Amino acid sequence: MAGLVKAVGPIKLRDPSDDSFAALVRSIMYQQLAGAAATAIHGRFLKLFADGLSPAAVLALADGAMRSAGVSGAKAAAIADLARKVADRTVPLEDVDSLSDDDLVARLVQVRGIGRWTAEMFLIFQLRRLDVWPVDDFGVRKGWSTTHRLKVVITPRDLQAEGERFRPYRSIAAWYCWRAVDTILPVGAQSARVVPKGRKSSR
Repeated sequence: MAGLVKAVGPIKLRDPSDDSFAALVRSIMYQQLAGAAATAIHGRFLKLFADGLSPAAVLALADGAMRSAGVSGAKAAAIADLARKVADRTVPLEDVDSLSDDDLVARLVQVRGIGRWTAEMFLIFQLRRLDVWPVDDFGVRKGWSTTHRLKVVITPRDLQAEGERFRPYRSIAAWYCWRAVDTILPVGAQSARVVPKGRKSSR
């Protein structure tokens, strides 16, 4: 991992949204959609809220309003369920600092349309939680396997155990695993090496 960190450089994360509810809505909206299509639908969806997006505003929408903006029935139901669970504090977005990572993930996955992966990405990129280890993410598994010259991609169970050494900064380790996919030769490649960006391998 030391060679990878040296090659990639300091960790860089995009700025989080100012609104965690809006960030979760966007995560739901973009699931299984190409970027351009998701952006267009998301834009039409936001135009439904003259006074801004909020759980109360979502719950006040007329039946069919989200569908008229191009939001699928399943995603409309998921967004409405998120709004209800934020409003009733099943998912207390105004008080997330009081919850551990595991507690928050457990609450988020109660929302229709939000699985463990979506919850973990929310913790890493929106809340900046430092000790999230998304072992089911294929990019993290592949990056780990590439970095450690494994012939096959590591299993989630084995990766869980490997991550213990990086507590309490497993989110940072995950970020470098994602970068490894772009920085190192594919899993199983002979004589795979870390090659800094902008420099060609001598091999």
